[in-house]
Amino acid sequence: MCRVIITQSNYIPWKGYFDSINQVDVCVLYDEVQFTKRDWRNRNIIKTPQGTQWLTIPVKVKGNFYQKVQEVEISEKDWAKKHWKTLELNYKKAKCFHEIAPLLADFYQNTQHILLSEINVTLIRLICQILKIQTPIYFSNEFPVRQSGKNERLIDICLQLGATEYYTGASARNYLDEQLFAQHGITVKYWDYSGYPEYSQLYGNFVHEVSIVDLLFNEGFQAPKFMKSFSNEKILQPV
Repeated sequence: MCRVIITQSNYIPWKGYFDSINQVDVCVLYDEVQFTKRDWRNRNIIKTPQGTQWLTIPVKVKGNFYQKVQEVEISEKDWAKKHWKTLELNYKKAKCFHEIAPLLADFYQNTQHILLSEINVTLIRLICQILKIQTPIYFSNEFPVRQSGKNERLIDICLQLGATEYYTGASARNYLDEQLFAQHGITVKYWDYSGYPEYSQLYGNFVHEVSIVDLLFNEGFQAPKFMKSFSNEKILQPV
């Protein structure tokens, strides 16, 4: 059995994204699709004393309506340093900030990436390292295009990986042809993101939909206790 998830890269995604990666054998970042503004590709949510706030990577979009995610470029040179100052300002009082901050600070203070996909995958892999998630991560453009069509391209990537199970979010029910997947010996399975326990979160009412950094800064190496794909006994050791 080979379980595969094919998803777009997101900026510092929420805990469910990493749970998904941890539960499969291979993760493929499908950044050959059109970039959509005001989506999760270049932004995510953090908590502040004033409530939730979007943390957004500035990107070049003017005149580039049809550009693919993998083609999107950063529009401001110092975005990363600004983001780190925002994270530090809002999470420096979190109980595990000083435990996790050194593991992320180097990226934010020194990154030279100009492509959004490169930024996203670097941070996703870094956070996977912190969480001890060992699932290999590839870009979809590493796999030859042998079939066109939305379903056909996904199926072909699965076939090139020898996948028997394809995992995706519930919204994919609107476009996935499950019978076509089944004809190629691939079972489609949908994630259930309900039932997450709450953790010690700053600033008022608990919010599940925030970036994974919120969980890491608040719970540090205890973070797996609040993620569904880890057993409660599996507590991480410092990297």
